[in-house]
Amino acid sequence: MLKNQKLLKTQQHKKNNAFEILSEELIFTILDFLEWDPLSKKSFSLVCKSFYFIESKHRRTLTPLRTDHLPALLNRYPSVTDLDLTLCPRVTDNSLALVAGAFGDALRRVDLSRSKFFGGSGLLRLAMNCCNLVELDLSNATGLRDGAVAAVARARNLVKLWLGRCKMVTDMGIGCVAVGCRKLRLICLKWCVGVGDLGVELIAIKCKELRTLDLSYLPITEKCLSSIFKLQHLEDLVLEGCYGIGDDSLDDNVLKQGCKTLKKLDISGCQNISHIGLSKLTSISGSVEQLILADGSPVIFSCFRILFILLKLQVDDFKFSIAANHCHFIIQVTLALADGLNKLSMLQSIVLGGCLVTSSGLKAIGNLCISLKELSLSKCMGVTDEALTFLVSKHKDLRKLDITCCRKITDVSIASIANSCINLTSLRMESCTIVPREAFVLIGQKCQYLMELDLTDNEVDDEGLKSISRCSRLSSLKVGICLNITDRGLAYIGKCCSKLKELDLYRSTGITDLGIAAVCRGCPDLEMLNTAYCTNITDSSLFSLTKCSNLKALEIRGCLLVTSIGLAAIAMNCKQLSRLDIKKCYNIDDSGMIPLAHFSQNLRQINLSYSSVTEVGLLSLAGISCLQSFTMLHLQGLVPGGLAAALLACGGLTKVKLHISIRYQLPEPLIRHVEARGCVFEWRDKVFQAELDPKCWKLQLEDFIQ
Repeated sequence: MLKNQKLLKTQQHKKNNAFEILSEELIFTILDFLEWDPLSKKSFSLVCKSFYFIESKHRRTLTPLRTDHLPALLNRYPSVTDLDLTLCPRVTDNSLALVAGAFGDALRRVDLSRSKFFGGSGLLRLAMNCCNLVELDLSNATGLRDGAVAAVARARNLVKLWLGRCKMVTDMGIGCVAVGCRKLRLICLKWCVGVGDLGVELIAIKCKELRTLDLSYLPITEKCLSSIFKLQHLEDLVLEGCYGIGDDSLDDNVLKQGCKTLKKLDISGCQNISHIGLSKLTSISGSVEQLILADGSPVIFSCFRILFILLKLQVDDFKFSIAANHCHFIIQVTLALADGLNKLSMLQSIVLGGCLVTSSGLKAIGNLCISLKELSLSKCMGVTDEALTFLVSKHKDLRKLDITCCRKITDVSIASIANSCINLTSLRMESCTIVPREAFVLIGQKCQYLMELDLTDNEVDDEGLKSISRCSRLSSLKVGICLNITDRGLAYIGKCCSKLKELDLYRSTGITDLGIAAVCRGCPDLEMLNTAYCTNITDSSLFSLTKCSNLKALEIRGCLLVTSIGLAAIAMNCKQLSRLDIKKCYNIDDSGMIPLAHFSQNLRQINLSYSSVTEVGLLSLAGISCLQSFTMLHLQGLVPGGLAAALLACGGLTKVKLHISIRYQLPEPLIRHVEARGCVFEWRDKVFQAELDPKCWKLQLEDFIQ
């Protein structure tokens, strides 16, 4: 009788359930819309058994937290194509063999960029069993040797390979990759200091389809350049920090093949490339869209030379001298050279971060016969109102402008930017300290397409924020160390900038609970909030933040009035929280950790330094399977035994910062055991520091900068 009733109920449920008549393909389409909302997908899978199995079959991307979960996960998700193992502190060859056996030909992408303990045998199993593997990231595998990289060469269909910081790999291993992986379109060898000209040359000769080649900080010379410039499809070439390449390396015989498809060229930090070498490099392709000359290398002088060339100057030669690092450079620009480099008609982005510039150089940028979309003058000495005004008046189609730490500009420059570049979507002007507060009103009046605005360490006030609130598309606003703003200005932002996702108020001490409440009411999609050292913030602000259910990162260090009660409210309502900084929150103790442990299951990183948390609170956090990073300096109530227990209980840790004095109070076998699980200890010798008054702190900062 009972069986018949259950059967009848099941049949009735199927009749009433609309999903039962949908095909699997249609349900997969529905799940595609939830791809960027993992919580919704999880909720879907928990509805019933059929939904559970459908979601399992639909999933293509998997990011496990620990390798001991792999057997169950591989069994549940048979259709995975993209596997991200970066959150697993320990990945062994056995783990990779398990993955290779489970997914086989279906697996296309594997990310091991933060993983440790695997070697050649595991990579060989991946390469042999997963014939359709097209992307493999082995970045930061500092212990990987040529034998392991040779195993990767068995992955014949590999298209993208990252080997950044694989410092033990040599030309021999790279040679194997070159021979085996002929379909490569991207390879990153950044900081592979064992790789030289031979390895790079083999890659260039064998991998004819390369689009992206990153050779940053390799000890290469001109010997491999000829092969590189013969690549017919190369679009992105990164030579950052390649000190072995200089002007003499770039002769006509080396460059004669050219890279006609090159779109991005990065020679930042190449100290031996001057204007002569740069002019040769840029002459090989007329399709360069992005030119990166950052880090204060002498190529800034080359920039000036190119800029004048692009003007098609009708003069025999042009000379000027610049003092840099107590040396004098004489730049000569001829008409012939101008004809050779006038092909940069596609240039859209120039990055000059940290370089010494002159008014002449900036004016030359202004006179380019192109329309720049992006320009970075971050930390460039020599930027003046006159030059910057001329530049922006000529490039009115700029979308992104970075003038961070351009300390000589005033309201004149800001007025010119606002009036000329009305289509800006990103403006970064941190520490432009002599720009008066009145100038910021112009930004809001004219640049209403802004999505990103960084005004850190500036004189902006409430009237400026009122005007900036007209930028209704704003998603990121940084107004840290802005001592003139108050709740009134922040209220305008909350009222009008509903798309705001990131708000940085670091050390803006005029902000109180009222300002935070206004932002939380008007910006429900807020994901990141920094109120560090805003000393008037209390639990009331945290209660207001409970309206922002998408909050992922919260920094409240130095907020002395915040307690465990407010933190508990955050834990219960902001369940996507992944990063939390409560350093110097002396009123947060173990009672705040317990709600975190229960509700904040996505928490990955926490800073507990100087708080009142003890081993009781730490042990409660062990229940958070995602937790990877602890910072615990000067925890007065923490005893070595309790810390040891917490370290053992938190099995997913990858990084722990502790004071050096604790190092000698923990058993050596314990430290070795935790390290063997994949955790890295960072020992800090940092003395206890009392907090300064905000104005004193800013004065010290300005003295340091000067």
